[in-house]
Amino acid sequence: MDNNNFNNDFDNNERNRTVNENRTNDWSIGEILIRLLVTAIVVGITAFFTPGFSINSLWSLILSAIVIAILDYLIQRFTGVNATPFGRGITGFIVSAIILYATRFIVPGFEITVWGAIIGALVIGIVDMIIPGRAM
Repeated sequence: MDNNNFNNDFDNNERNRTVNENRTNDWSIGEILIRLLVTAIVVGITAFFTPGFSINSLWSLILSAIVIAILDYLIQRFTGVNATPFGRGITGFIVSAIILYATRFIVPGFEITVWGAIIGALVIGIVDMIIPGRAM
């Protein structure tokens, strides 16, 4: 085997791996819509089962799913912390509770207490394990 061919193959493999890693950060419109739908379902289920957590309308649910997805994306993008409650252990759990609690200040009709956010983060973690896809 020619040493020059080996170097070219290595460079091509390295270049392909870099391109594939960059593609995982790019989301298609379909992936974004599926993520928002899963987030809305999980937040709706969580609000139903969690004391101290309520959503007053469908629009509040949709808007909260958008806000939660944006906050999750920004936190993950700038800190590298995965906000899935069980994705990063206690850190992910705390970040998930903070995202839920912060959403109450942004979305009208999204009402949650501190305890509701803590319990909600736990419920979201459980539901997130059951429903395929990443909710937060």
